[in-house]
Amino acid sequence: MKLVITMSRRYGTGASRIAEELSKRLHIPVYDKAIVKERTDGDSYESEAFVIRELAKEPCIILGRCASEILKDQRNVFNIYICADKEDRIRRIMELEDISYEEAQARLKQTDKERSAYYHEHTGKAWGDVNNYHMILNTSDLGIDECADVLIKYFERKEFI
Repeated sequence: MKLVITMSRRYGTGASRIAEELSKRLHIPVYDKAIVKERTDGDSYESEAFVIRELAKEPCIILGRCASEILKDQRNVFNIYICADKEDRIRRIMELEDISYEEAQARLKQTDKERSAYYHEHTGKAWGDVNNYHMILNTSDLGIDECADVLIKYFERKEFI
């Protein structure tokens, strides 16, 4: 099966690291906002959706960009949502960006607000709604490395890989 993984995430959860680990283990590329935007012909959602559909013709991991909704009719797509406890997210942001607690807290709040609004604007659905995903993983409970392990074991068991 040509597995396509979409990964929605809250800011500061470590989802990018999970995607990188899956990419290494599955030997498939990861596409994020920067790569999708770089490949668009314009600055519209429709242009991004076209690029995402093109990328999903081959196995890959797509971070964000409403990919779970754009690709909802493809049988080979597995939608994941990554979350974590707020304090863990703030701590991770502080470390990654070398900023204060207050700055990390403000950035977390703003980024989550923007992602939620973007998702709702383009899908009409609530970002993070459990009904939109096949699996939800909490990096506070499992840890980043364990999340990648859980996904690999699941994909093997379901014979996706």
